[in-house]
Amino acid sequence: MKIWINGTLQDPEQAKISVFDHGLMVGDGVFETIKAVRGEAFALTRHLVRLARSAEGLGIETPDLDAIRQGVLDVLATAPSWELGRVRVTYTSGPGPLGSDRGSDGTTAIVIAGEQRPFPATGDVTVVPWPRNERGPLNGLKTTSYGDNAVALAYAKERGGGEAIFGNLAGNLCEGTGSNIFVVREGRLITPTLASGCLAGVTRALTLEWCGGEEADIPLEELYGAEEAFLTSTTRDVQPIRAVDSTVLTAVPGPITRKAMEIFAARSGDDLDP
Repeated sequence: MKIWINGTLQDPEQAKISVFDHGLMVGDGVFETIKAVRGEAFALTRHLVRLARSAEGLGIETPDLDAIRQGVLDVLATAPSWELGRVRVTYTSGPGPLGSDRGSDGTTAIVIAGEQRPFPATGDVTVVPWPRNERGPLNGLKTTSYGDNAVALAYAKERGGGEAIFGNLAGNLCEGTGSNIFVVREGRLITPTLASGCLAGVTRALTLEWCGGEEADIPLEELYGAEEAFLTSTTRDVQPIRAVDSTVLTAVPGPITRKAMEIFAARSGDDLDP
């Protein structure tokens, strides 16, 4: 399997970037994770559009999306025939000085791939004590500054959770470390608004388009009493939540979640680039 860096396919042993790259030094970069189904990328166009939007939000030079698209295809062409894989596209501001000022040597674009093991049929989540800042400068951007997520996920796993759930400063439900969240309240499918500080997930958007539902503020404490709840993300699709902390939900999966799972599986199987 090859790794693609700035337009060139390289063997993993020879693939290198500068130790001064600001993606490494200060987290000054953006990324996308793309599901690959039997060697074919899913929703690639949507992911590339979001990559460009995140780069614009950070003030990084606009990425060459055509080149990166070809990089994804070229890497997958060299990869083993996994039933399910994941492609990681990383795009940074490139090498820079030892500080927050950016350099002038150009950006860095990387495409790598690996096998993705299926998620469990249901998941347990842990609410973490650190809120998302819905007014922060990185709000809504998929950046490589993932320290908060790493700490939160470790906290959740120490307590038996497979995913960490954040509220926000307003006390409303926000998102997971790598997922969006939906709840069923009085028979209505609801997900937090983008103004909550959550990422505009590709699977979140497809779920809303294909399955219906609405965006609304959800007080964080209402998660514990949800009739049903599920996570969405690129590599898990729709995953029912079994328990929130020590509270087991009453329906896992409930009828609305089950319908969303069925619709998503059918629609995504019919169109690999919706």
